[in-house]
Amino acid sequence: MDDMDLKILRVMQEDSSLPVTEVANQVGLSTSPCWKRINRLQKDGVIKRQQAVLDSRQLGLGLTVFMFVKTGEHSGPWLERFANFIKQMSEVQEFHRMAGEVDYLLKIVVSDMEQFDNFYKNMVENTPLSDVTSCFSMEVIKQTTALPI
Repeated sequence: MDDMDLKILRVMQEDSSLPVTEVANQVGLSTSPCWKRINRLQKDGVIKRQQAVLDSRQLGLGLTVFMFVKTGEHSGPWLERFANFIKQMSEVQEFHRMAGEVDYLLKIVVSDMEQFDNFYKNMVENTPLSDVTSCFSMEVIKQTTALPI
């Protein structure tokens, strides 16, 4: 990967819907070599996928919750069961196994407190956990999917 690849990636992570000709123009490359580079970056897995970034509030999903989970269980089978359960929950945007005081961090997006309460009840009924703490986002100050390249 060279500097030109990084330039292409910077442009594409800001707006992946741009036509190849526009990406090429912005990075100072002709269309065909730019297209070949993009295809190689896709084939190599550097570009995993292209997706639309939606406005959650306009879709009625105005509550973002960060949930910190502690568990007394750390076995492989337990984690597999828990991970499979969480992966099925469409409300979960991100799911991280953590180092430190908490075991897992979830980012959850729902319409309102009632929907979150239903999510929470479903989770604690199906998974033995020792402690769950939820923090509610009051304002998004920065939100990006762009990596610092």
